[in-house]
Amino acid sequence: MADAVSGQLHKRMRWCSVPERIQLHMAMLALQFGYAGFHVVSRFALNMGISKIVFIVYRNIIAFIMLAPFAYFLEKKNRPKITLNFLIQFFFLALIGITANQSFYMLGLEHTSPTFASAIQNSVPAITFLMAVILRIEKVQLDRKDGLAKVFGTAFCVAGASVITLFKGPPIYTPQPQFQVTKGNFLGVVGQALGSAEGKSWTLGCIFLIGHCLSWSGWLVLQAPVLKKYPARLSVTSYTCFFGLIQFLVISAFVERDPSAWIVHSGGEVFSIFYAGVVASGIAFAVQIWCIDRGGPVFVAVYQPVQTLVVAIMASIALDEEFYLGGIIGAALIVVGLYLVLWGKNEERKYVMEKAAILHNPGHESDTKRSLIKPCLAQPLLPPSTAENV
Repeated sequence: MADAVSGQLHKRMRWCSVPERIQLHMAMLALQFGYAGFHVVSRFALNMGISKIVFIVYRNIIAFIMLAPFAYFLEKKNRPKITLNFLIQFFFLALIGITANQSFYMLGLEHTSPTFASAIQNSVPAITFLMAVILRIEKVQLDRKDGLAKVFGTAFCVAGASVITLFKGPPIYTPQPQFQVTKGNFLGVVGQALGSAEGKSWTLGCIFLIGHCLSWSGWLVLQAPVLKKYPARLSVTSYTCFFGLIQFLVISAFVERDPSAWIVHSGGEVFSIFYAGVVASGIAFAVQIWCIDRGGPVFVAVYQPVQTLVVAIMASIALDEEFYLGGIIGAALIVVGLYLVLWGKNEERKYVMEKAAILHNPGHESDTKRSLIKPCLAQPLLPPSTAENV
């Protein structure tokens, strides 16, 4: 028993020794892999005939049950006192980030495909960037190199993911088929899920998915100021998930009145619901809100195009699909875009710190510059006036 506890403590100490910026990148990459699998799992659930509202309600029940105990015990001493104002903010966060976000996504996915849903989500960084600028959470100085880097980096990310989806080009890699894909086996079902949704309204699906992207971007942006006032990340996530669940239960009372629709009929449905609840909601919400708190909403959103690349790789490996030149070009654009945005954020942080140091200690300008210039992503979205007081 003592050895097990010692081993856990040793692992925790090793993780804590990893620089925070590395932890942020690792968390965001893992998050994109989880969401990439969710695209396929969600369409898989729809193909099996599970009710959309039932799927969403069960997903949020599992997420709330998973998050609430951690939030209660881990943040019991540090959690601010709850007020009516906070409850109203949590309610609207749930309305935008859970109710509208998940509803629009499932409706859009029903009329399109996981690949297209993943591709259109690449508008999230651009929408989030614009919202953050309008709300003055993100400051952009186009006359400075860091501002231009963030603008061009976001554009490169969106362009890269668009190339992966819209441009095939000649095949670069052709895997050897390992499985015979038929309609009767699991890979055949997933293969159908990755294809287009025949007999559906593609235009209507696009409109729903655009609504999904708008609500997701709004959720990312609005969480940042809430976390500054209520810095208990798991509690914010739990409250948001709770209010989202209540909202969906009210909706289901009018939309899904058939009691048989709430019965889970197969192991595939159980797996889909648990994956959505545990991975895409419980774990993803906790990881995402931590990354927003430490890196800001635009940092989180800019990783979104990586998801499309992951979906393309998963399809190539799991479904023996060929990897085309468009995927290589798109991946390169995504890497360049991510580097530009993160480099721009780091340069902006340096500029703010140097300016603050000069104002507070003008006689030691050169020494201050040498001591303060170091990479940091802890508060990259604070305006200069706020950052100077941190």
